[in-house]
Amino acid sequence: MPTSTPRFTPPATVVEITRTLEQAGFEAWCVGGAVRDALLGIPNQDWDLATSATPQDVRKLFRRTVPVGIEFGTVGVLDPDGVMHEVTTFRHDVETDGRHAVVTFGASLDEDLARRDFTINAIAYSPTRDEIRDPFGGRDDLAAKTLRAVGVASERMREDRLRALRAIRFAARFGFEIERKTWEAIVASAPHLTRLSPERVRQEIEKTMEQVALPSIAFARWKESGAFAALIPSLGGITPTELRALDHLRRPILPRRPQRRSTRLAALFAAARAGTVLATLKALRFSNADISWIGGLVGRWHAMGRDMRETLMRPEPPSDATLRRWAGAAGRTRLAPVLRLADAFWWAERERGVAAPTRERVESTYRRAIRIAYRDPVEVSDLAVNGDDLLALGIQGKRLGITLRALLDLVLEDPARNSPDELLARAKELAA
Repeated sequence: MPTSTPRFTPPATVVEITRTLEQAGFEAWCVGGAVRDALLGIPNQDWDLATSATPQDVRKLFRRTVPVGIEFGTVGVLDPDGVMHEVTTFRHDVETDGRHAVVTFGASLDEDLARRDFTINAIAYSPTRDEIRDPFGGRDDLAAKTLRAVGVASERMREDRLRALRAIRFAARFGFEIERKTWEAIVASAPHLTRLSPERVRQEIEKTMEQVALPSIAFARWKESGAFAALIPSLGGITPTELRALDHLRRPILPRRPQRRSTRLAALFAAARAGTVLATLKALRFSNADISWIGGLVGRWHAMGRDMRETLMRPEPPSDATLRRWAGAAGRTRLAPVLRLADAFWWAERERGVAAPTRERVESTYRRAIRIAYRDPVEVSDLAVNGDDLLALGIQGKRLGITLRALLDLVLEDPARNSPDELLARAKELAA
């Protein structure tokens, strides 16, 4: 392959940082994902650099720096626009426990590249000389669509157990096959994945949902390798149909469409054993907001899914009253993602020849249901009377909640009855 390509277009500020380091007598190369993505024709503005300069040298050369990870040789250099670019000193790993490494500086570029995870990530580029350094055949693997560990695969996995999950994510993201010895090392690494922190596991799941168009491919490899069994036993029995449902939910566009991410996550954890979802989300250190939202979606799907399926399999479309009840059970703001979740599972079932509601029925019902959810009264707070009104009638304690629910049932059946006079009259009847 050629040693230069016009596809390399690092930002001018990155070129200037490189030039400053070189003029001070140090080597400086662009490395990592941006180089890989440039060779794949994928835009990427997050360019990192590797250099022979020590962190102290870097901090002397640039006016605005951030000590991102001094002990690992990384300094963040802020450009005139305040964008940070990581500059890391060439380094060796002295020792590692599978999670943390102790490093020493003074390595060459090739030695620095040798400690990286996969050949496609072990390519360096000089923007000042338009030169590529590729000592491990990363470009050949890119051309062959192969994910291969640098050097001895088992050693790379032992150095950092997260590499097993990263390998699966990269392969699924780019549509690559995992080279045999690398895959064998991933499988051998699976029992040791428990050394990873819950946060790192959660981040890999989230990155897979955000970066991979067909996440079923990645998570099928999690299952096949034993990663689910080691890390999330409640998902160890996930089926191909449940995995395939993930692919029918749109990939998140962050930060504009964060709900897509939550719905994909809900589809994954919906396959967990009943009663384990909230505990699993907590164990993976999801935020309280995520636990509430994702757990709520999964709970509503488990509670409503069978009724929704049976209703939509009937010849006649569901009534408005039925859709109001669905909106009330799911909650006005959760109805749309619950329906999208249902559609994804039914789509996956139809692909495998399992009887499920038709796409046309689901789409027409979705439009009607969302319109009704935001037009009609579907929650207790939508009633024309409230708890104070019932207290004035002498309705107290448990009877108050029971009465409000009964009034909501009345209104779900016929929204025209949502008037103070009618509801208070009905409340008096119930109280009597």
